[in-house]
Amino acid sequence: MRSDDRPRTGQAPPPGVFPGATAPTDAPPADGIPARTRAAMAEATSPGAEGGRQAGIVSAATAVLSEQGESPSASTALPAVLSDAPIAVLLIDQKSGAVTYANTAAVEMAGNVRLPVDVDTWGASAGLTDLGGAPLARTSGPLSLVAQGLPVTGEAVRLSPGRSTDERRASGRDGEQSRLLWVTGFPLSQPGSTQALSLVVLLEVESVAGSADADAELQALRERAVVATDIAFTITDPRQADDPLVWVNPSFSRITGYSYEEAVGRNCRFLQGSNTDPATVDQIRTALAAQEAVTVTLLNHRRDGTAFWNQLAVSPVFDGEGELVSFVGVQTDVTERVRVEAEREAAFAAERAARQEAELARAVAEQARADAERAQREAEGAQARLALMAEATSTLIATLDVADLLDRLATLCVPQLADWVVITLVDEAGEVREQASRDRERQRTDLRRFEAGQSIRLPPDSPSRRSITTSRAVLVEHLTGRLDGVMASPVAQEIAGRLGAVSSLSAPMVARRRTRGAITLVRSSPERPFTPDDVSLVEDLARRAALVMDNVRLYQQEHAVADTLQRSLLPDLPDVAGLEAAAHYVSASTAADVGGDFYDLLQLPDGSVGMVIGDVAGHDVAAAAAMGHLRGLIRACLWDAPDPYPSTVLTRVDRLVQGLRVASLATMAYLRAVPPAEPGGNWTVQMANAGHPPVVLRSPDGHVRPVDGVTGLLVGVDVDAERATRTMELTPGSTVLAYTDGLVESPGSDLDQGIAALVERLAATPADASPRDLCDAAVSGTLDGRDDVALIAVRFL
Repeated sequence: MRSDDRPRTGQAPPPGVFPGATAPTDAPPADGIPARTRAAMAEATSPGAEGGRQAGIVSAATAVLSEQGESPSASTALPAVLSDAPIAVLLIDQKSGAVTYANTAAVEMAGNVRLPVDVDTWGASAGLTDLGGAPLARTSGPLSLVAQGLPVTGEAVRLSPGRSTDERRASGRDGEQSRLLWVTGFPLSQPGSTQALSLVVLLEVESVAGSADADAELQALRERAVVATDIAFTITDPRQADDPLVWVNPSFSRITGYSYEEAVGRNCRFLQGSNTDPATVDQIRTALAAQEAVTVTLLNHRRDGTAFWNQLAVSPVFDGEGELVSFVGVQTDVTERVRVEAEREAAFAAERAARQEAELARAVAEQARADAERAQREAEGAQARLALMAEATSTLIATLDVADLLDRLATLCVPQLADWVVITLVDEAGEVREQASRDRERQRTDLRRFEAGQSIRLPPDSPSRRSITTSRAVLVEHLTGRLDGVMASPVAQEIAGRLGAVSSLSAPMVARRRTRGAITLVRSSPERPFTPDDVSLVEDLARRAALVMDNVRLYQQEHAVADTLQRSLLPDLPDVAGLEAAAHYVSASTAADVGGDFYDLLQLPDGSVGMVIGDVAGHDVAAAAAMGHLRGLIRACLWDAPDPYPSTVLTRVDRLVQGLRVASLATMAYLRAVPPAEPGGNWTVQMANAGHPPVVLRSPDGHVRPVDGVTGLLVGVDVDAERATRTMELTPGSTVLAYTDGLVESPGSDLDQGIAALVERLAATPADASPRDLCDAAVSGTLDGRDDVALIAVRFL
């Protein structure tokens, strides 16, 4: 075998895994060198075979890379590990193609070449040549290959100091005898790593005496190095039948348990077993048939039957005429590396499970096994159906919005039950009012609403119309031809044009003896058509969806009535000279009940203006009725007040509420504003509070603050309770904003946080913002939605 026929792998093995390398198990001590690395170095420097030392060097370097990862300290830690190694070692930066480190043994062997330097310059300076005496400064040299990130499994070179390009090194050494070196190299770093490093080991071997044939000498050197190394090597002869093994080294026997005599003459498939991945075996066969190099990791079995993961690199070898003469295999036991990987754990678990299933299958009769499999399929189908119905129920009842409900229903159907779905809702007259569609390609729900007189008409022969008309499921196991206007709506035709339609199943949505619409499921694959077994499942889903849809309809009707009633109880703000006012009301979005929130603005007979904000306890019709009574009672007390002082007015209201049993409890704030005596003067505002959140005052310059220090008991607690009154002088342009607690309360935060957030929103508005702008800014935050919100803003001009 000539120097150009050297066996090399054409593809790097999985990064970070080399002969002798193991998974990191120990954290580094204080000096930065992990215990695992120390162990590998101890093995590398201990007396013994050169192959064991070589494996230890690679293990130690791999350990450092594994421990340090992407850390820049990895490149500085490697010299500390490799410096005292008894074998010459180089580190090469793959990105620059330069030698960045040479340990002591390498310096003693090749001279102190100034680093960093590119690999060809280093080789020329050291005096490295091939066996024929040609310099190694070419892209096919072993150092160049390693610099490119490719492994070199072994190549013989000569070290001739007299051939060095360094005049000082070459001076006086022309007659010095050259030395033979065996070169191996491995990439150390992960693909894409910021530190792309390779390791080169230069092993000195003795020359083969008594051989004048260069090829014979090279072959003898190869055999000596390969036999000594710790990596398993094999050679097969593709010219013989079944490509048998013709040579294996002792490491192969050590790894597999098969002796030389037991292995040679057989195809290496005897290492395979029932759990060896067929795709990986096919990959090897394809590469061998194409006479190409291949590197794979596959599950093999030792002689004693135990499994191990084998990293195999196979390279073709050609003679001078380009004819294939052999395949060289490099094999490494990487079981420990694979064991720590999750996917390999799964493979071992699958192997154990397959073995158990095989043993069980042999113990059970064929008929019993068939019955068990059929029962299992039925049980899984029933379980899947129950799971789908449970998911459908919990998903659909979680919303009170029709559009959201249709989206959830369509998502349940696609892709779990069908490739696309069309959901059609009809009104009392059977006219289409809403249509939702979803398909596996676009993965979104398209909703279309049709107003009266604009609704589409379903074709009479379409599955959806037939299902709505008969209130029965319509199964079409095989749709023939292209869907047209006779069989499908425009929406269904558009989707069928993109995805196709092979089979359909329509189920009516019936709730409370009324058909609300239909669900039409369509599958595009002829391998999975709908069958009669699917009908009951889809009918059950349609019934549940129809009931939830009807509940949503009833809720929305009730909520609309409640919201209309609530708003009818609130007044239209009057036009008062010297004032600019605005009010806002937001009904609760998570309940259909009316509430007790209210506001009022009233010009009193003495020329003053009264502003009230309040909240009756409860969220039901009784609370709304109590609010209506209370608002009328308050207006009467304000209009005909013997003493207009706010605290006195609230005490009178409290006595009437408890005496007439108008409401159980209520919060309230009352402001009485007295206009200025002269135009442009200050307004005098008197304020009292009965357990209500503090009002917010906005100055003409835009400064916002809550009016604190005005508190008192709720209305309905103590008939004799006395409340404080606070008097303020407000300059023209000042604005007072009063609100109910639904604006500032939310789960997980207290009232003070909500008030602070409200103040921030109001302060962010322009200084000249109108009362309407302030109301809009106040409700622009995230509302809890479980309580009504009422607010009123009054600016004093």
